[in-house]
Amino acid sequence: MRVKGSALLHRFAGTCLAAGLAMVPALGLAAEEDPWEGVNRAIFRFNDTLDTYTLKPLAKGYQAVTPQFLEDGIHNMFSNVGDVTNLVNNVLQAKPADAGKDTARIIFNTTFGLLGFFDVGTRMGLQRSDEDFGQTLGYWGVPSGPYVMLPFFGPSTVRDTVGKYPDTYARPYRYIDHVPTRNTLLGVDIVDTRASLLSAEKLINGDKYLFLRNAYLQNREFKVKDGQVEDDF
Repeated sequence: MRVKGSALLHRFAGTCLAAGLAMVPALGLAAEEDPWEGVNRAIFRFNDTLDTYTLKPLAKGYQAVTPQFLEDGIHNMFSNVGDVTNLVNNVLQAKPADAGKDTARIIFNTTFGLLGFFDVGTRMGLQRSDEDFGQTLGYWGVPSGPYVMLPFFGPSTVRDTVGKYPDTYARPYRYIDHVPTRNTLLGVDIVDTRASLLSAEKLINGDKYLFLRNAYLQNREFKVKDGQVEDDF
C-alpha cells in the first residue's frame, strides 16, 4: 500500500507539474497583452460601479418605457449615422466594395428609411460594416499594443485608444453647435447602446474582468483581420 501510495503521489505531482508548465505560455501571453492589469482592474471597478448604479438602471428604464418598434427605430437611426464612420474607414482601408455598400446603405436608409428609422439597406441585402480607425491602423500593420481599460469608455488597446479621436470627425456631435441638442443626442446614443447590451450580460461567467478582456481582444483581432484568424486552441 505504501508503494502504491507513493506511485500515486509521484503521478499526481507529475500531472501538476505538467499542468503548470502548460500554463507558462498562457501566463506569459496574458502578461504581454495586459502588463498594466493592476491599474486596469482598478479602472474596471470604477467603470463597473458607475454602470451598475447609473447606466444599467437608465438602460433598463429606457427599455421599460420605450415600445419595441420605437427602440428599434432609434437604434437604427444611430446605426445609420455610424455608417458614415464605416464608410470613411473602408475608404482608408482601400475596400471599394465595402465602401460602396456603406454609401448605398446611407442613401437608402436616409431616404426610404426615414433618416434611418427603418433599416431598409439590410433588407435589400446590404450588410452593415463595422469599422473604425483603430481597425484601419491594424489593417495597415500597426500592432495593437497592450490592453487598456479606459475610464468611462471601457476596454481598449493602445492602438484603439489612439484611433478613437480621428473617428470623432466622422460623427455628427462634433458639428452640432447647439450644446443642449448635442448632449441630448449623445446621452440617448449612450443609453441606447447600453440597452442593446443588456441581453448579452448572461453570457459573462467567471472573472468578469478577464472575460471582457479576452472577449474584446479576440473580437478586435477578428475584426481587424476581417474574420481571417487562426484558432490556436
